[in-house]
Amino acid sequence: MPCGGEAVPYARGGGLFYPEVAGMARRTLKLVSLVAATSGFYLYSSKYLDLNDFGAVRVGRAIATTAVITYDYLTSLRSVPCGSQEYAYLKSQVHLRSAERLRDLCCANRGTFIKVGQHLGALDYLLPEEYTRTLKVLHSQAPQSSMQEIEQVIREDLGKEIKELFVSFEDTPLGAASLAQVHKAVLQDGRTVAVKVQHPKVQAQSSKDIFLMEILLLTVKQIFPDFEFMWLVDEAKKNLPLELDFLNEGMNAEKVAHMLKDFDFLKVPRIYWELSTRRVLLMEFVEGGQVNDRAYMERNSIDVNEISRSLGKLYSEMIFVNGFVHCDPHPGNVLVRKCPATGKAQIILLDHGLYQVLTQKFRLDYCRLWQSLIKADMKRVQKYSRRLGAGDLYPLFACMLTARSWDSVNRGIDRSPVTASEDVEIRTNAAAYLPQINQLLNNVPRQMLLLLKTNDLLRGIESALHTRASASSFLNMSRCCIRAVSTYQRSKSDSLYRKAQISLLEALSLWQINLYELFLWLKGSQLGNWVIAFLSRMHHSPY
Repeated sequence: MPCGGEAVPYARGGGLFYPEVAGMARRTLKLVSLVAATSGFYLYSSKYLDLNDFGAVRVGRAIATTAVITYDYLTSLRSVPCGSQEYAYLKSQVHLRSAERLRDLCCANRGTFIKVGQHLGALDYLLPEEYTRTLKVLHSQAPQSSMQEIEQVIREDLGKEIKELFVSFEDTPLGAASLAQVHKAVLQDGRTVAVKVQHPKVQAQSSKDIFLMEILLLTVKQIFPDFEFMWLVDEAKKNLPLELDFLNEGMNAEKVAHMLKDFDFLKVPRIYWELSTRRVLLMEFVEGGQVNDRAYMERNSIDVNEISRSLGKLYSEMIFVNGFVHCDPHPGNVLVRKCPATGKAQIILLDHGLYQVLTQKFRLDYCRLWQSLIKADMKRVQKYSRRLGAGDLYPLFACMLTARSWDSVNRGIDRSPVTASEDVEIRTNAAAYLPQINQLLNNVPRQMLLLLKTNDLLRGIESALHTRASASSFLNMSRCCIRAVSTYQRSKSDSLYRKAQISLLEALSLWQINLYELFLWLKGSQLGNWVIAFLSRMHHSPY
C-alpha cells in the first residue's frame, strides 16, 4: 500500500482509507457502474442527450479510462516498501501510464477534453512531471475538421460559399487547436487574412463533456477524499462559453491592442468584423516564428534577450497595471518577427479567447505579494499570501508562484538564477505535495488559477530561451507594481499634498530601479569591466 505522506494524483496523502485494496477496487468498479447508469439515465432524460455527437462510446470511453486509472493507483504500489527506490520507480510508472491513458482519452474525445488536457499540461510546477510532459503534446496534436465541415460552418454563419467570399482559401490549416482551426485566405479585395473556424460539433458537445467530467471527478473524490480537482471543472464551466464565442475573442483583441498601444513591440492582428460571427473570426494575416524558436530568431537577427524582456514587460503591464490578462501564452499563440516597416523585433499576440479580469483588491494584493517576494520580506509574503487565500500553506504558495525552492524565496528570488538541481527539486515536490497543492487551488480566488497557468507557460518560454529568472524581468515587475500601487493610493486621496507626496515617492522608487538596472548593465558590459579594473588599480595604488 502507498505509504503515509506519499501524494499521487489518485491517492490520499496519508495512504488509503480502507484496510483491503481489493475491497477498494470492487467499490471503485461498483461506483463507476453506478455513475455510468445514473449519468446515462440523466443524459437520456434531459436536454443533454444527442446520440449523434455524444454516443455511448464517447461516454463509455471516459468512464473506462477513469476506472482503469483509479484501479492502477489502488493496486500497483500496495506490496512495495514505502520510500524504496523500487517504490519511487513504480510510482513514476503509474503516473506515466495514467498520463498516457488520459492523453489518449483527450485525443479520442476531442474538443473540451483536449482543452482541459492542455490546461493540465501547462501546469509544469504544480503537477507530476509525467503528466505535464505527456499532456503537452495536446498543443500540437489537436484534431482537424475536414474541408466539408469547414465549408458547412462558413455557409451556415456567413450565408455564402467559400468561393463567393474568397479569391483563394488554403485547404490545409495553418494550425488546429482544441476548439477551432485557422486557414489562410485572400479576400475579393486582395487582403490576405487568417480565417479561424470553430469545429462544428464542439459547441454542442462542450456542456455535455463538462457534465461528464464533473460526474467522474465527483466519483473519484468519493473514493479518495483528498482528490481535489473540482476547480478544473469550475474553470471549464466559466471559461469555455467565452472561448467558444469568437465575437468575444475579437473584442478582447481590440481591447488589449488599445490598452497596450504604447508598446511598439506588440502586434495584435486587426479584426475584420464584417465577416466575423460567433463561430468564424477573420483577422489580418501576420507571419512569424514561435517565441520559443531560438533558431528562427538567430536566422532573422532577433535578439532573444530583447524578446524575453519585452514579453515580461508585456505581461507585467497586463497583470499588475491593467488587470486584463491574456491567459494562453503557449508558443503557438506568441510569435516573433522583424517588423517590415521598422525592422525592429515584434511580438505577435494571437488567440484572445481566454482572458482573466482581475478585481482591484486582488490585483493590489498580488502586486504587494510580488514586491515582498522580490525583496525577500517574509512577514509581508505571509501577510499577502494569507490575504490571497493561502492560509498556513503560504510557503508552498510562494514556491508555486515563483517556481523556486523555499530556500531561494528566503534568500531573494532575484539573487541567484535557477539551477538544474533546484528545478528538479521543484518538479519532484509537485508530486510530493499534490494534496496540499490541490487544497491551495481550491482555496485561492478563482482569478489565481489562470494566473498560475499563465506563469507556468511564460516560464516554459523563458526556459526554452535560456532567459529564466533574469534580473530584468524582476525589475520590470517591480516598476509595474510600484506604478499600480501608487495609482491606487492617489485615487484614494483627496489631498493635493498627499498626492504629490505619493508621486514623489513613486518617482524616487522608479529612479532607484533605473539606477540599479544601469549598475547591472555596467557590470555585464566591457565598459563596466574597464571601470571596475581601473578602480581596483586605483585602490591598490601606493599613491
